[in-house]
Amino acid sequence: MQVLKVMARLLEYPTAELQESKDALVAAVLQDDRLPAQNKQQLLRCVDLVCDSDLLDIQENYVGTFDKGRATSLLLFEHVHGESRDRGQAMVDLMEQYRANGLEIDARELPDYLPLFLEYLSTRPWEEIQNWLEDIHHILGLLGERLYQRESLYHLVMDSLLVLSGRTADRQELAQIVAAEERDDTPEALDKVWEEEMVKFVDDQGSSCSSGGVVGQRRRELEQTQTIHLSDQLMTDVTPRQAGRA
Repeated sequence: MQVLKVMARLLEYPTAELQESKDALVAAVLQDDRLPAQNKQQLLRCVDLVCDSDLLDIQENYVGTFDKGRATSLLLFEHVHGESRDRGQAMVDLMEQYRANGLEIDARELPDYLPLFLEYLSTRPWEEIQNWLEDIHHILGLLGERLYQRESLYHLVMDSLLVLSGRTADRQELAQIVAAEERDDTPEALDKVWEEEMVKFVDDQGSSCSSGGVVGQRRRELEQTQTIHLSDQLMTDVTPRQAGRA
């Protein structure tokens, strides 16, 4: 399902290569037969924003949107399990699901990274795609509302995914929930996290040396999570990344 690849690409850190692929992205959206016309037009707006903006400006916008705080993290299990051990097991289970369907990912890649997850789904049958998206529809709804209230056009990607899931969201309820949340991407909130991380570092006498505050953690996770490109071109086959296929 090529439109899922488009959404995966739109949620990645913007690059010159991504901007140069605009024609392929547009074609994939227009050829889709699952999304309503309204959602297609919204995705095309996102493609225009990402591909036609000054690269440095859109990169700065991306970092400000997804790389500060946890509320808009693109790591799915962070919204479910936080930093608990359950998150680790959930990622192991998801990696096994990938492998069971012939997909091997690099050891540094985080399987719950949403763009990676969408690229995987793009290779699966429609019924399976819808089931997976239905499983995470509550995350997509919250992410979409948080992005909407932060006036980010990226919320349109989440809205389209929610449509594909077949589930509807109670917009009024989501709006109230998000409006009541304390923003975690403000300078004050980020400073507080830095202070808490430093206290933990001192208390643990170095055992937490891998921590570096939310901003540092987000950047490391995104750097380590090199989204698998199932092909060098958006529209080509996925054979190179699949194991055990003739």
